[in-house]
Amino acid sequence: MTKLLILDFDGTLGDTRANILFTMQQTMRQMGYPVAGEKEIAATIGLPLEEGFAKLYPGISEQEVLTCATLYREIFDNYRKKLIPSLFPYVKETLSTLKGEGYVLSIASSRHSDSLNVFLKDMGIAPYISYVLGANNVTRAKPHPEPVLLTLDALGFRADETLVVGDMPVDIQMGKSAGAKTCAVTYGNASREELEESGADYMIDRFDEILEILRKVNII
Repeated sequence: MTKLLILDFDGTLGDTRANILFTMQQTMRQMGYPVAGEKEIAATIGLPLEEGFAKLYPGISEQEVLTCATLYREIFDNYRKKLIPSLFPYVKETLSTLKGEGYVLSIASSRHSDSLNVFLKDMGIAPYISYVLGANNVTRAKPHPEPVLLTLDALGFRADETLVVGDMPVDIQMGKSAGAKTCAVTYGNASREELEESGADYMIDRFDEILEILRKVNII
């Protein structure tokens, strides 16, 4: 039986694409770098911030990568009250239902835990989440299974009791590598084709469809 859900945040629970695009492009302008477009930036969502900048600008030094990440977080802090993202449809209601059914809900994100906890609180879903793991809480980020393994250890669950839910191939690869079942959401930042190629066990077009998946396998 599945008892634990490990959820991605960006592109799965929160529609943060516009926030990320704005903050990344502001960082690029202030750094004096060529400003990347939405498609290029979206391809880095799901990676730790430093890896995202390194991917976008492969010629820059490690120190410049760290400077970009620091500046990004400063811009985020300055604009966070003006740029609160919205939840995707049915997210809050579904989290409430899952919590009421006895599921333990956690988050494993490539976002820094500070901004992650701010968003969870501002968006009103922090009470549903039992455990939060950010990129700064791991040594090996997605697609490595470490975020899942740390969560299992912290909460006392097994991989075969766990469903990992995310919008990017790295989420699916992380869950599969840890031995958990995986569910891809198609409304986030990756294409359906990319998610199919990642080998997700399940695929949903709306977040509340997770309830039907769980019922079909006689879990609820």
